[in-house]
Amino acid sequence: MGNKKNTDTILEMLEPHINNLGYELVEIDLIKESGQWYLRVYIDHQGGITLDDCQKVSQELDWILDEKDPIPHSYILEVSSPGAERPLKKEKDFVRFTGRKIQVSTYKPIDNQRRFKGELLGLNEAKEILLQTEDKGEISIPRENIAKANLVLEF
Repeated sequence: MGNKKNTDTILEMLEPHINNLGYELVEIDLIKESGQWYLRVYIDHQGGITLDDCQKVSQELDWILDEKDPIPHSYILEVSSPGAERPLKKEKDFVRFTGRKIQVSTYKPIDNQRRFKGELLGLNEAKEILLQTEDKGEISIPRENIAKANLVLEF
């Protein structure tokens, strides 16, 4: 993964432009694969993302990235949907996807466990994630303890 400070700077630069186009910036990755750098930008929209949406955002971001030049080396820009198992990062994600099945990995164990799966019940007043699990019942997970959270694809 690329430099966290650099990706945070790029995210802050791009997010307003993506929002102005009517999309949500889910996350970005700046990674090197097989000797080539990639800037991957994941966007979402209430009705889903189409190839046209990705192209529209890509053209806008190309212009901004050329002008601001935040990456000191060559890279390939890729804009795509976060997919069916999209990551949950922001507070509003945990509100928007209440009622959906998610999986969560934590930095520190809770009851000797670091991986949880269940129905997202939302956030409590302390801004902890409330999760209805099959094995442990309802649990709360502090947001700062969440290493990774994402939707689970259900069939």
